[in-house]
Amino acid sequence: MYPDTPHPLFPRQSPEEAARHAFYKDLKDLVVAEVKPRIAEHFETLLQPAFVAAHGREPSTTAEAGGAVSCDPSYRWYSALARAQHELYVDATAECVERQSEALRERCREWRNGGGPGSLQLDPALARPDYQRDVDSHCVPGGYFAELAEDDVYAGARYELGISLYTLGRHGAMNDSKGHTGVEFLRERFSQLAPRRILDLGCTCGNSTLPYAEAWPQAEVHGLDLSAPALRYAHARARALGRAVHFRQANAEATGFEAGSFDLVVSHILLHEVSAGALQRIFAECHRLLRPGGVMLHVEVPVRNAQLSPFERFMADWDTDNNNEPFWRALHDMDLPAAAASAGFAPAQVFDTQFVRGARAFTNDRPWWLFGAVRAPGPSP
Repeated sequence: MYPDTPHPLFPRQSPEEAARHAFYKDLKDLVVAEVKPRIAEHFETLLQPAFVAAHGREPSTTAEAGGAVSCDPSYRWYSALARAQHELYVDATAECVERQSEALRERCREWRNGGGPGSLQLDPALARPDYQRDVDSHCVPGGYFAELAEDDVYAGARYELGISLYTLGRHGAMNDSKGHTGVEFLRERFSQLAPRRILDLGCTCGNSTLPYAEAWPQAEVHGLDLSAPALRYAHARARALGRAVHFRQANAEATGFEAGSFDLVVSHILLHEVSAGALQRIFAECHRLLRPGGVMLHVEVPVRNAQLSPFERFMADWDTDNNNEPFWRALHDMDLPAAAASAGFAPAQVFDTQFVRGARAFTNDRPWWLFGAVRAPGPSP
């Protein structure tokens, strides 16, 4: 009845659901590949010349470019379609996972209770920070924290199914391209790195965590997240895939791990989900956790506003205004090297680059933005 799934716990789509999901993927591909480019064409041929005629110069700020674009029919058509597609795919994946939520809970419980590698440590008393508590990220009801019943895994399972649609399947069947990108970058940039303990911050369902366990099988790998349902799913998923990962429910700003206890601390698309103050505290926590010579690596969406024109900056920040990504714009404008230096990293040890996997094993040819630093040699804190 169901098509093959990437692993035993991946939500199963009925033929009708698979067809509906395929349509929403095709709709997004159409919106991004055919509708969105029309906005740039209109801006270059009509809107910018009109602005120059009125002001005697080109738009110099994001606000000026946005003012010229936001009322244009091409932009309004794109925004309406993009938002409608997003809401449709969220609703469809939620319905699919909710339909089988009880079966998913039971399958995950069997894997977690059946013995195997790794562990799970939850903290029911953990307070969720307001920047996560008060926002349904990505316009998903309940965000990463929705629970339908006791011992639930709904949020983790919906995230994995949802991200496979959101990325149009371009990040691999396991949705793990970000993790593999981080591994390949580290092996190229730090060829002598042989981490004994690795920590993935904001791991959600562990899709980006497992590549590190695969790359360094002798390492002790930990995944940390605020979401209990995501971690229950992540732990069962890792066991089903035969990977030893220790999952902990905690805040990346204050993990509870001992100082100087990790050789490698990573995250994947976490930075644009946190406030500027939280990001500064996360950098400080990474510095505290790393042993001398240890590496901090954050894999992020490849948008840097300083390198873009005012029009491109306005378009890059669409998600801030239309997709419940309140910190997206702030991250793009933030001086991250200065934040890393404030956290204790030496400026000369900071790296800020874009990276594409050499193997190009995935159909997503866009580079990822990689930011991080090395903890200077010296005594542990």
